[in-house]
Amino acid sequence: MAARSAAPVVASKRPPGSEAVAPAHADAAAASFAALTHKLDYLDEADIRRIREAYKYADAAHLGQFRASGEPYITHPVAVATVLAELGLDVETLVAAILHDTIEDTPLTREELAAQFGEDVALLVDGVTKLDKLKFRDRQEAAAESFRKMLLAMSRDLRVIMIKLADRLHNMRTLGAQSREARARIARETLEIYAPIAQRLGMSLVKSELQNLGFRALHPWRHAIIEKHIRSQPVVRRESMAQVEVQLSQGLAREGLEHRLVSRIKTPLRPAR
Repeated sequence: MAARSAAPVVASKRPPGSEAVAPAHADAAAASFAALTHKLDYLDEADIRRIREAYKYADAAHLGQFRASGEPYITHPVAVATVLAELGLDVETLVAAILHDTIEDTPLTREELAAQFGEDVALLVDGVTKLDKLKFRDRQEAAAESFRKMLLAMSRDLRVIMIKLADRLHNMRTLGAQSREARARIARETLEIYAPIAQRLGMSLVKSELQNLGFRALHPWRHAIIEKHIRSQPVVRRESMAQVEVQLSQGLAREGLEHRLVSRIKTPLRPAR
């Protein structure tokens, strides 16, 4: 289950720089990279140059490859890097995110990536590639075994898992291009494997969005009804939340406990178990 790609590449593999790109595809790729650069204000110019270099390299490597939606494939790894930039990840992680499918889906090798971008980046890309190649006999084995192998990867470098989670998040955001069967499979996989890992890592926003998107894909009508109800009473829900926060804060203060309350409005997430 976890071994299959959520958004398969369409078209042939070509070496970097082998042919020109249609203007519309170039525009889509440039727009995705522009969205990423807007999230990089916490990095210095040298780091941003490295990210730009990685983008050009990956763009050439994925030339002629497209997602199921018809978009140039490069828009996917750039979107994955954008998710991680929003979390403030380091430059090596962002570079690896942009390159994360090159070993699996292009002629580029791990050795070439190491020579061009350093051993740290190559290790991260190789780690993500190995996770993508996990193969299982059935769903039950997939859920248990992927947890074990992902946790093992986490013990070596958490950034591998973070790239994989961002990869899954973008695939879930663009799930509509898949068949009904693929949407259901990917959504169950997301709820059973990836959302719990995000929770264990403390990536609450990523976890919540994975759950929300997974629930929507599996139960679109339930999701629509719940979402409509939630959106119809935003003021009431915010007022109720404020009252709860005040009561909790007062109770903690009376006990002399230092505290900081963090709350959020509930979204239509996964189905009850």
